[in-house]
This record gives sequence, C-alpha cells and structure tokens, in this order.
Amino acid sequence: MTRRVVRMLPGVLIVLGMVFDVLTPPSFTGSPFFTAAPLIAAPLFTLWATALTGGLAVFAVFVLHVLGGTSWKVEALTELVTVLTVAGLAVLINRMVRRSGERLASARGIAEAAQRAVLPKPAERIGGLHVCAWYEAAQADAFIGGDLYAVQETPYGVRLAVGDVRGKGLGAVEAVAVVLGAFREAADTEPTLEALAQRLERALNREGIRRDSLDAVEGFTTCVLGEIPPGAGVLRLLNRGHPEPLLLHGNGELAVLAPAEPALPLGMGELGGWPDLVQEWAFPAGTTLLLYTDGLTEARDGAGDFYDPAARLRGRIFPGPQALLSALSSDVRRHTGGGATDDMALLAVGRPGEREPERRRTVPVVPRAT
Repeated sequence: MTRRVVRMLPGVLIVLGMVFDVLTPPSFTGSPFFTAAPLIAAPLFTLWATALTGGLAVFAVFVLHVLGGTSWKVEALTELVTVLTVAGLAVLINRMVRRSGERLASARGIAEAAQRAVLPKPAERIGGLHVCAWYEAAQADAFIGGDLYAVQETPYGVRLAVGDVRGKGLGAVEAVAVVLGAFREAADTEPTLEALAQRLERALNREGIRRDSLDAVEGFTTCVLGEIPPGAGVLRLLNRGHPEPLLLHGNGELAVLAPAEPALPLGMGELGGWPDLVQEWAFPAGTTLLLYTDGLTEARDGAGDFYDPAARLRGRIFPGPQALLSALSSDVRRHTGGGATDDMALLAVGRPGEREPERRRTVPVVPRAT
C-alpha cells in the first residue's frame, strides 16, 4: 500500500503544480512541484516511465506559460530550462539506479549460491528423523556468517554439528567452510565423537597456519557434536564450549543438556589437553532436540534482557521441528523488536512418535498479555 502511494506521487505533484500555478498570483511558481516529480520517479520507475514523467512536467510548464501569456518572459524560459534539466538528470539517475540494482541482484545471487554450497539446507528427513535448520545473519542482506550446522547420515547413525566461529566477515566464513568440510569427511569414517572432534581440531589448526585469513593464534570455534544411533532411542553429545542444547518432550517437558564438565572450544588445544567427554541421554519417540548458537541466547529486548529459550519453550508443544523453529524465530524477533546483533543458527531434530497424528495443536510461544 505504501509503495503504491509513493508511485503515485510524481503524477500528483504535476497536478498540484498546475493547480498551484493557476490559483496563485503570477509572482508565484509551481516549479518545485514539476522538478520534484521526475526526481521521485527516477528510483521507482523504468527508464521510459521516468522520461515520460519528465516530459509531462516540461509540457505542463510550457502550457501554463502559453495560457498565461508569459511564455516570452525570461522567468518563464528559466523555469522551463530548469525543469528540462532536472528531467534529464532524473533519466541519468534512473540508469545509475538500475545498474546498481542489477549489480546488487547479481551479488545476492552469488551470496545465495555460496550459502547453498557452504551451508546447504538439510533434507527434511534423514535416517528416519525429522530435521529442520534455520539461519539468520545479523548483517543486512547477508546470507551466511560465522555460524554453522550440519546433519549427515553415517554408518554410526545420524551425526550432527552446530557451531559458532569467532569473529565475522570473510575470515569467519572461510573457517566455517573448513569446519564443515572436515566434518563431512570425518563423520563417515571416525568411529567415535571424540575422534571426530579431534579431526575438526586438527583441520582448524592446519588451515590456520596455511591461511592468513584464519586467525591461527586467537581463532576458535564453539561446537556441539551429536550422534543418534539408529533405533537405539539415545542421543550422544560432545560439547566444546557451546550453548547447551535443549530436549523438548512431547508432553511439554524440557531438559537442558548441560555438559558435566566445561571444555575449551575447537582450535584452543594448545592451551591444555584433556579427553573429550561424550554424554548420553534418552531420546524417545516424540522428542525433539534443539541446538542453537549464541545469537539466540544473546538477543536482547529494549530493556537489555537476554532471550531465554528454555524459559520461553518450557511447557510448549509443537507438531514438528519446522513448526518449532518457525515459532522460535518469530518469538526472537518480537523479543528484540526486529533487530539482531549476531548471527543465529538453529537446528531441530525430532524422533517421530508412535502413531503420532500428522498435526498437533501448538501452544503459542508468547503468552497473551493480561
């Protein structure tokens, strides 16, 4: 509706200019209306529509002076030349805006292709599990940043990873590519999550030395690695300094899967060495695992309060991972007022319940105001 009104402005301005010129004394002029019309049309209309708007503005000025018997005066000629000059500038602006738009569209297409290559959207069903991933970049018009997720069916079951690379920009994207590349290769071959974590650690250290864009000294990646063996009804997690995953049960109960011992992120092995700790939880039918990056927990509202996913989701029931992430993303936007200061990656993996109905009533994430 607003865009439609704005697109009507050039024509409205020309009409207003004519009315103003007719109803006011000769010493007054409607040239500001006539010059504004093509300038407004330039970024909104096509080249020919912009030229037509400028031509109509020039024609209106000419007709008004002919009807008023002032076409022979210097002031009339000056006004006509002014409107004609602005109309010509509007055509040039239109061409520049169109070319910039084409370049932006090309850049967005390249960014989308890069996202699909580096961070592809997983299938909705992997190894008998329902899967949904969600990525929102904090930077406007960006498609990928320093957060990552991956889900892969392997001989050891469905393996998954969610992580957050330190820093932003192209260096963080390059680190994401390194971690995901190592995960996709090692997830099929390493027999344990501990060995998988060590492969990722070595990949980061190796590439940090080879590439100047990766910070080999202070760079690190927080990460959660998961494994869901086929038919076992269990979940194994290895947490390397990442926010604790959540386990949502079909009855609305929620469990925070906090690690028994804190561990350093990937890429910080030189600061100390200790065996990775893999913990196991029950993962019965009808349960959904939610993994996320700190873009979720560090989202603030106007009062500076952080978003607490455990408190917001406890007692809620969702028909599946997609409904969960959709509601969660909308709730975060409401909490922050639409703004975000960090990238946010969400990954939900659900084990289908026995004889579970296709659609189940969802309790709203945000309680109604009293």
